[in-house]
Amino acid sequence: MINDLAEHKLRIVDRDDDTVLDLAPLQGLWTEEQYIAMTNFSRRLLEFADGAMEVLPMPTPRHQKILALLYRSFFVIVQAMGGIVLFAPLRVQVRPGKYREPDLVVLCDAADPRQDERFWQGADLVVEIVSPDDPERDTVTKRLDYAMAHIPEYWIVDPAQQTITVLTLVEDVYVEYGVFGRGEVASSLLLTGLDIDVTSVLDAG
Repeated sequence: MINDLAEHKLRIVDRDDDTVLDLAPLQGLWTEEQYIAMTNFSRRLLEFADGAMEVLPMPTPRHQKILALLYRSFFVIVQAMGGIVLFAPLRVQVRPGKYREPDLVVLCDAADPRQDERFWQGADLVVEIVSPDDPERDTVTKRLDYAMAHIPEYWIVDPAQQTITVLTLVEDVYVEYGVFGRGEVASSLLLTGLDIDVTSVLDAG
């Protein structure tokens, strides 16, 4: 299955059986139930906003190696505090009519009622690894989305810029808790004891 970028990321082609799913004609008309049903059976990551679907690029091996290292690092701390950390694909509703698929998502309490089998209704911390196809999606658009969802902390891992940016929510907007580069240790304001060597993350695998 591939993503046709020339069709504005809205055309999915399955080379195995020549099936073509063209999302463009129905953009703006999809319902939340249709989105949930489609993502239940899709092999691609899909995000949703106000009737429109966005097909995300297939993660690269480097992306997945970074994600695996981050998950292991977060898991140790989050499990010890009685929380839960999961990784994509996992639908997170940032508001009615809008869903994102964070690379990593944390709830500080494993019994938090916001988690559901269909989707999570928020989170305490999310992590995105910046995709080279559209960096502003993770650095600008999702920064606004996650702030709107009142998610207390947002980590942006940017392999191109060689940084990890940790954002903390102050009232309704994110402010930088720290921008950490090679040779530095990224830390969390929310999760006491979470300290991650940036160089190890960028060189994962």
